Amino acid sequence: MASHISFTPSQRKIAKFAVQLKALGDETRLSLILNVGSSENEEACICDLTPDTHLGQSTVSHHMKILVDAGLLTRTQRGKWAFFALTNDARKMLRILN
Repeated sequence: MASHISFTPSQRKIAKFAVQLKALGDETRLSLILNVGSSENEEACICDLTPDTHLGQSTVSHHMKILVDAGLLTRTQRGKWAFFALTNDARKMLRILN
Protein backbone atom coordinates (compact mmCIF):
# COMPACT_ATOMS: atom_id res chain seq x y z
CA MET A 1 0.00 0.00 0.00
CA ALA A 2 1.41 3.40 -1.01
CA SER A 3 1.91 5.94 1.70
CA HIS A 4 0.62 9.45 1.22
CA ILE A 5 2.96 12.24 2.20
CA SER A 6 1.20 15.48 2.95
CA PHE A 7 3.09 18.75 2.54
CA THR A 8 1.60 21.74 4.24
CA PRO A 9 3.62 24.91 3.75
CA SER A 10 4.00 27.20 6.72
CA GLN A 11 2.01 30.41 6.91
CA ARG A 12 5.28 32.29 6.41
CA LYS A 13 5.97 30.48 3.12
CA ILE A 14 2.42 31.07 1.96
CA ALA A 15 2.68 34.78 2.74
CA LYS A 16 6.04 35.04 0.93
CA PHE A 17 4.66 33.23 -2.11
CA ALA A 18 1.60 35.51 -2.16
CA VAL A 19 3.85 38.60 -2.17
CA GLN A 20 5.88 37.13 -5.03
CA LEU A 21 2.80 36.29 -7.07
CA LYS A 22 1.41 39.78 -6.45
CA ALA A 23 4.69 41.30 -7.66
CA LEU A 24 4.57 39.18 -10.81
CA GLY A 25 0.88 39.99 -11.35
CA ASP A 26 1.84 43.30 -12.91
CA GLU A 27 2.57 43.06 -16.64
CA THR A 28 5.49 45.50 -16.49
CA ARG A 29 7.17 43.67 -13.61
CA LEU A 30 6.66 40.29 -15.25
CA SER A 31 8.25 41.65 -18.42
CA LEU A 32 11.17 43.11 -16.46
CA ILE A 33 11.91 39.87 -14.63
CA LEU A 34 11.70 37.90 -17.89
CA ASN A 35 14.18 40.35 -19.43
CA VAL A 36 16.57 39.91 -16.52
CA GLY A 37 16.21 36.13 -16.81
CA SER A 38 17.02 36.17 -20.51
CA SER A 39 20.03 38.48 -20.06
CA GLU A 40 23.59 37.23 -20.06
CA ASN A 41 24.30 35.60 -16.68
CA GLU A 42 20.68 36.32 -15.68
CA GLU A 43 21.76 39.83 -14.72
CA ALA A 44 20.82 43.20 -16.20
CA CYS A 45 21.56 46.87 -15.68
CA ILE A 46 18.65 49.21 -15.07
CA CYS A 47 20.01 51.30 -17.94
CA ASP A 48 19.40 48.40 -20.33
CA LEU A 49 15.95 47.55 -18.98
CA THR A 50 14.42 51.02 -19.04
CA PRO A 51 14.24 51.76 -22.82
CA ASP A 52 12.08 48.70 -23.66
CA THR A 53 9.43 49.68 -21.12
CA HIS A 54 8.76 53.16 -22.55
CA LEU A 55 8.54 54.29 -18.93
CA GLY A 56 10.66 56.75 -16.99
CA GLN A 57 13.72 55.46 -15.16
CA SER A 58 12.18 56.29 -11.78
CA THR A 59 9.07 54.24 -12.60
CA VAL A 60 11.17 51.27 -13.71
CA SER A 61 13.27 51.61 -10.53
CA HIS A 62 10.05 51.50 -8.49
CA HIS A 63 8.98 48.27 -10.22
CA MET A 64 12.44 46.77 -9.66
CA LYS A 65 12.28 47.66 -5.96
CA ILE A 66 9.01 45.76 -5.65
CA LEU A 67 10.64 42.71 -7.26
CA VAL A 68 13.66 43.00 -4.93
CA ASP A 69 11.40 43.40 -1.87
CA ALA A 70 9.46 40.29 -2.99
CA GLY A 71 12.69 38.29 -3.00
CA LEU A 72 12.71 37.72 -6.76
CA LEU A 73 15.71 39.90 -7.65
CA THR A 74 18.92 41.00 -5.99
CA ARG A 75 20.32 44.49 -6.52
CA THR A 76 24.00 45.41 -6.79
CA GLN A 77 25.26 48.95 -7.17
CA ARG A 78 28.20 49.44 -9.57
CA GLY A 79 29.14 53.07 -9.78
CA LYS A 80 25.99 54.97 -10.65
CA TRP A 81 24.21 51.96 -12.17
CA ALA A 82 22.12 49.32 -10.44
CA PHE A 83 22.37 45.73 -11.65
CA PHE A 84 19.69 43.17 -10.96
CA ALA A 85 19.96 39.37 -10.88
CA LEU A 86 17.45 36.57 -10.38
CA THR A 87 17.15 34.87 -7.01
CA ASN A 88 16.68 31.11 -6.70
CA ASP A 89 12.96 31.69 -6.08
CA ALA A 90 12.70 33.63 -9.34
CA ARG A 91 14.55 30.91 -11.26
CA LYS A 92 12.09 28.31 -9.94
CA MET A 93 9.11 30.45 -10.93
CA LEU A 94 10.48 31.14 -14.41
CA ARG A 95 11.02 27.42 -15.02
CA ILE A 96 7.28 26.99 -14.62
CA LEU A 97 6.68 29.53 -17.42
CA ASN A 98 8.94 27.70 -19.85
